[in-house]
Amino acid sequence: MPHVIVKAWPGKTEQPKQELAERIARDVMDVPGYGEEAVSVAFEEIPARDWAEKVYRPDIAAHPGRLCKKPGYAM
Repeated sequence: MPHVIVKAWPGKTEQPKQELAERIARDVMDVPGYGEEAVSVAFEEIPARDWAEKVYRPDIAAHPGRLCKKPGYAM
């Protein structure tokens, strides 16, 4: 049951978020072969001022082995 959380800065309207969620869900269904009923996608908006504390350090820097795609920036 894949649940994908997209953490991003605020400011995008619902339309691009919905389109991204649909594309992510489609790829999760197509590549590893999950059914549509098994996939969910959520957005969590994190202000830029909180990014290092709430995303970079706990999700990226603390767990480099879990990353399938590493960011092209460092903090």
